[in-house]
Amino acid sequence: MKQLVLDLGAEHPAQSLDTFQVGANAELTHLMHQFAQRASREHFAYLWGDTGAGKTHLLQGLAATPASRYIAADAPSEEFVFTPDITLYLLDDCNLLSPQAQIDAFALFNQIREHGAYMVSTGPVPPAVLPVREDLRTRMGWGLIYLIHGLSDDEKIAALTQAAEARGLTLSASVLPYLLSHFKRDMRSLATMLDALDQYSLETQRPVTLPLLRDLLLQGTPQPESKE
Repeated sequence: MKQLVLDLGAEHPAQSLDTFQVGANAELTHLMHQFAQRASREHFAYLWGDTGAGKTHLLQGLAATPASRYIAADAPSEEFVFTPDITLYLLDDCNLLSPQAQIDAFALFNQIREHGAYMVSTGPVPPAVLPVREDLRTRMGWGLIYLIHGLSDDEKIAALTQAAEARGLTLSASVLPYLLSHFKRDMRSLATMLDALDQYSLETQRPVTLPLLRDLLLQGTPQPESKE
């Protein structure tokens, strides 16, 4: 049988604000829609939370709006340069900024404020404890600061069920609870596994049942993490 390798590091297509699973983040989601429309009274926001909570998803959704620029932590210096045709800047993974990128980001924050543009930045911890230079931490705390709350298990199952239905994929009732107990629990990894299940089901001509999931988990690389 052909071995199927799970590429959990693969990049997913750009997301949209409408596909973000809101959960306990209703106020934050409303704010992001205001930023998308440049209708927020606040011009700066900083989002923090665990890996897979949806920070990059939200920034990619905002990046799909006109006059926006997504800036990865390792982006070249020219990406940090303010330009009048861009009114929304989206700086991801601020904890990973190099010393030079921190200098560039500091200058960009100042220019955004001077010109009345907008900025949403992200990191794994609040700005006050972010491992960057002090003046940059201060800039990141200029506006609103939001913790992105992770989804509950029931909300994850509901979201994955909806995604499966959109694919026309039928899951047996035990598949998703088992997956949450025997695999990585962030939505990025779970969505990747759903894609793999769909592909594996087509390749083997078998329905998506618990035995199929177990077979795939045994074949998958890297090995899934057990629930602690």
